[in-house]
Amino acid sequence: MNVLLVYPEFPKTFWSYEKILELVGRKVLLPPLGLITVAAILPQEWTFKLADVNIRPVSEDEWKWADLVIMSAMIVQKDDIIRQINLARHYGKPVAVGGPYPSSTPEELVAAGADYLILDEGEITLPMFVEAWERGETGGRFSSDGVKPDVTSTPIPRYDLLELKAYDSMSVQFSRGCPFQCEFCDIIVLYGRKPRTKTPDQLVGELNSLYKLGWRGGVFMVDDNFIGNKRNVKLMLTALEQWQREHGYPFRFDTEASLDLADDQELIDQMLACNFAAVFMGIETPDADSLAATMKFQNMRSPLLDSIDKVTRSGLRVIAGFIIGFDGEKIGAGQRIVEFSEAAGIPTTTFAMLQALPHTALWHRLEREGRLIDKVGNINQTTLMNFVPTRPVEDIAQEYVESFCQLYEPHNYLNRVHRYFLKLGPARVKSAFKFPDPMVIRALLIVCWRQGIKRSTRWAFWHHLIDILISNPRVAEQYLAVCAHNEHFMEYREIVRLQIENQLAAYRQSQALQPPAAAPAELVSSAGQKAEVTRQEAL
Repeated sequence: MNVLLVYPEFPKTFWSYEKILELVGRKVLLPPLGLITVAAILPQEWTFKLADVNIRPVSEDEWKWADLVIMSAMIVQKDDIIRQINLARHYGKPVAVGGPYPSSTPEELVAAGADYLILDEGEITLPMFVEAWERGETGGRFSSDGVKPDVTSTPIPRYDLLELKAYDSMSVQFSRGCPFQCEFCDIIVLYGRKPRTKTPDQLVGELNSLYKLGWRGGVFMVDDNFIGNKRNVKLMLTALEQWQREHGYPFRFDTEASLDLADDQELIDQMLACNFAAVFMGIETPDADSLAATMKFQNMRSPLLDSIDKVTRSGLRVIAGFIIGFDGEKIGAGQRIVEFSEAAGIPTTTFAMLQALPHTALWHRLEREGRLIDKVGNINQTTLMNFVPTRPVEDIAQEYVESFCQLYEPHNYLNRVHRYFLKLGPARVKSAFKFPDPMVIRALLIVCWRQGIKRSTRWAFWHHLIDILISNPRVAEQYLAVCAHNEHFMEYREIVRLQIENQLAAYRQSQALQPPAAAPAELVSSAGQKAEVTRQEAL
């Protein structure tokens, strides 16, 4: 039984980082953890091949070799998964699909020609599929009907299927789910509000597998909220610290966590002792009314700037996520995000217009209010909102473009990186000395040439670098890596501008054929009232 695992292509996004990856000889930031976990759950007497289209196209020989094709995708990959399904059908191969996008909108994948829908979490639904396949069934839909699996039964992913040298970091997962109730978030829809964790021995087993395959370097903990179950994560970190120490700290970890991490210094210290370097946090907005309206209460417990500063000075680099377009939002939201980012000094801030993702609380509310435009949301940063907001979408889009471009203007970016790294606490772990990879040295020289000699940033680049080397030398390596991200943002800010402006032009043309559809006054009023009531409840 030959199974071909196909991972569809991502469009250019904030996280694609092509320019940076090119410098260090890598092609993709992260591997398809979901598919290699699928391969571990399926019968091991089957034979597997993995084709990550982000690295290379699926070859004709691979299509012909396969008895079955399995694909997984997120919503942002939906265009290419449909293209890959069509290619599989061209070669006469049965297709099974799963993952976040098929689980959210399975009817679209049926229309695209998928034979088997393996929905929800695979620990439950993959065995159902295997039984149907072995009975000779030529199609089917397999759902867990809301039941969540015990992830302590999840086997070690098949890391051996990956082209390791093509990836910048590896991925592991410790937990699924998040205890919070943010209105716009689909994580709690897909994985529930009760975080489920693996055992410390499981995670160590996965790291041992990567270690034996020869991986050294970055590992991303893909948990959507790494600290959702603080008790269990602390137990795991105790085991992880011992493993890292015994193996000479071969891995550097990054992850995602809620802002309440700042309230637990013990947990921060444990992460640093395990060689965690950066943490992504969903700040969303500095506007308290918008946080309350979207039920992001965990961000209202302590002053945002104080929380970020505490995590930063402890030694974890914060990467922040922001959103514009919440109901009842006042004009100038984009500029307030810029001002907040500058005040916090956070170098890397993702920034997008709000999207109503399928089956989230926001999606259902907007559907009831008759405000959904496209019921299948898109999470790319260059897509207009898929619902009617409470202020003109043109104003929101224009603010978004202007603010994003301001944040990532090369001089602004380098100045912000400099300020941030002056206060970033140094790493707690001192790794053994090793000679730098020649590719890394080459990348460093290219960055110094482009930003320190060729461009108008030359004075700021050398001034800031020398200041870091004098004032906070232990963060210098990470500082240069974040400076290198400017190579990506210089290009991506223009992609954002062009794609949003093209969509706005199409939107204006469509609106010219009918009277302007401003948001009803009562809608704006009710949104404002909701925000105020919710804010009072949160306080």
